[in-house]
Amino acid sequence: MPSFMRQEMEEQPAVIEELLREEAASIERLCAEIRKRDISMVYLAARGTSDHAAVFAKYLIEIETGIPVGLAAPSVVTLYGAQLKLERALVLGISQSGEAADAIEVLRSARQVGSLTACLTNSPGSQMAQAAEFAIHCHAGEERSLPATKSYTTSLAALTLLACGLGARPELRAALDRVPTWIRQVLSLEPLVERRAERYRYLDRCVVLARGRNQATAQEVALKLAETSYIEAQPYSGADFIHGPIAIVDEGFPCLLFAPGGKAYPPMLDLARRLRERGAEIVLVSDQDELLQLATTAFGMSSDIDEALTPLVYVVVGQLLAYHIARVKGRDPDQPRGLSKVTVTR
Repeated sequence: MPSFMRQEMEEQPAVIEELLREEAASIERLCAEIRKRDISMVYLAARGTSDHAAVFAKYLIEIETGIPVGLAAPSVVTLYGAQLKLERALVLGISQSGEAADAIEVLRSARQVGSLTACLTNSPGSQMAQAAEFAIHCHAGEERSLPATKSYTTSLAALTLLACGLGARPELRAALDRVPTWIRQVLSLEPLVERRAERYRYLDRCVVLARGRNQATAQEVALKLAETSYIEAQPYSGADFIHGPIAIVDEGFPCLLFAPGGKAYPPMLDLARRLRERGAEIVLVSDQDELLQLATTAFGMSSDIDEALTPLVYVVVGQLLAYHIARVKGRDPDQPRGLSKVTVTR
């Protein structure tokens, strides 16, 4: 019987469709308030998977709108009591559970100094939703598996809607409606992913690499591999990786790369060539044939996905891979040892 994680991966196209249908109006109300208050920056507070969604939002909003985006270090507020000058900022908390205590405290602190506050959560009745002036609901439904899948991709979809409301390219909004179809195409690759997972039965460490918009994908997939299979998976920017960590790569060292066509493609192609020269075991997710030919294991993607939306689609390959590697290792992906669905930190 498929696990909850597998069922929830399958639900992703439908819940993204629901989010796009149900939350467009609430996001437009938030954007109207942003324009009314002449907001000049966005400040994001999150932990874990939600922090990866925040990284996605930083690249997306800055590239598409020019609005600077900062990622909060919540302990600046929660442990050190700093009062940040965020009067002209949108302070946005992201938490699937809505119970991330440190992110909530950042929101409360910001609201006290007059910041516009909002949150993105899968729990509309949560403490975070109560702490913020505006609440955006993920519409992912209950997530019974500990590793987040559908709540992550719906978060990315909601953040893309926000970027569209703040002035992103008009064609991005139309392309966003195609994301559920592209995810269904990725889910149809599952038999291939399942076969390839057997090769990695004894995988115990690897690096996960990307550049730019897909940096969040590298971080999220590394987390999924660690959570489900207890693999020591380290995410890196491809740029940072060649500044030192590439020294760990020798014959057979596993490297998982996410590299769609677009602005980040040329440096990722160069990195893949360097890894090939070192004899690395290269797992590639890309829509570029030139790059896929360098792979030990290749997963080809549709070539018509806007680069800005590839993180919503490519991450599903990583989810499937993490799930099936866990299964061949005999792990329970729904209940990783020593973890709980809601983690409280300060």
